Amino acid sequence: MKWIAISGGWRNNNRQTESDVRREVQEIISRGDGIVSGGALGVDYFATDEALKRDASGKSIRIFLPATLELYAEHYRKRAGEGVITQSQAERLIAQLEKLKAINAESLQENRGNSVIDKTAYWKRIEKIVEAADELVAFHINKSPGTQYTIDQANAKKIPVRIFEYIL
Repeated sequence: MKWIAISGGWRNNNRQTESDVRREVQEIISRGDGIVSGGALGVDYFATDEALKRDASGKSIRIFLPATLELYAEHYRKRAGEGVITQSQAERLIAQLEKLKAINAESLQENRGNSVIDKTAYWKRIEKIVEAADELVAFHINKSPGTQYTIDQANAKKIPVRIFEYIL
């Protein structure tokens, strides 16, 4: 089984982005491979949702969180309170991750050594995702720096990289 990292933006997405992510994940799971992602909104959410539809056991899914699920959930609820995301987005994401953990706890890689969710924690999460991946499929939206960092890490590791570019 190959592990394919799925990376992309969380702020701006449209139907085309979602459709492309879901199609790629369908192909990955149907050929017996798995996905590695970061458990965020947007591209990560679409990828995890599609993978769970295709593999109810969660065995073909690996999600790397920058902290424990409990702390990550607190962080997302705080961001909703700040108006960065909606409460509905936060709760849907938390429910998805809790469901995955209940189905297959090994699928959710929590960083138990980290108690602060900041840019450094997110960069380290990206590095863990790329470390665990055999390939990368990137959905690069508006030239986001996080997705670019993921692409750069994958190129440095010399794994195959496919990039879908979007300007929204």
